[in-house]
Amino acid sequence: MSERDGIFAGTDPFEIAARWLDDARDSEPNDPNAIALATVDATGMPNVRMVLLKEIEAQAFVFYTNYESTKAAELDSAGKAAFVMHWKSLRRQIRVRGTITRENGPQADEYYASRSLKSRLGAWASKQSQPLSSRTALMAEVAKVTAKLGPNPPRPPFWGGYRLEPTEIEFWADGAFRLHDRFQWRRENADTEWQIQRLNP
Repeated sequence: MSERDGIFAGTDPFEIAARWLDDARDSEPNDPNAIALATVDATGMPNVRMVLLKEIEAQAFVFYTNYESTKAAELDSAGKAAFVMHWKSLRRQIRVRGTITRENGPQADEYYASRSLKSRLGAWASKQSQPLSSRTALMAEVAKVTAKLGPNPPRPPFWGGYRLEPTEIEFWADGAFRLHDRFQWRRENADTEWQIQRLNP
């Protein structure tokens, strides 16, 4: 592949990413929208964990979490993050790096309301990333918030979204003999044009 065609074709990287995610929904057995989200702590020590990407917007990627978690503290402190989506079934991956802002308004309310009741109650019950004495203690907390909040709990004030606005996106596809195809999209910020280049495998 000498030209950027086929699965790499397009003038908008967010549309390409959405198309690849749609392809993965047809082939991945579980969580095709899973991303490995990388952050750093105050000392520069890296951290990574799997989260679910919930939306690909016109200029950003959106996911949700507990604002009192370790990941949230690192996201808020650094204001930057990276993630990779990898699909074994497609032999493709997307790498993204950029800046982070909170999504803590109506969009977060709408997504929270779309979750199952047990997931909404679980968000209230879990003190994410904090020590837990036992699973029994966690389930007791779930029972407590269920009794208190009932069948329509509001979004917790400590739970919401993050929006990653990328300055770099790389589309990668497996190639024979490890001669993979890689195209990197880079820009200074959301107001500048994307620069696209093919990378060596």
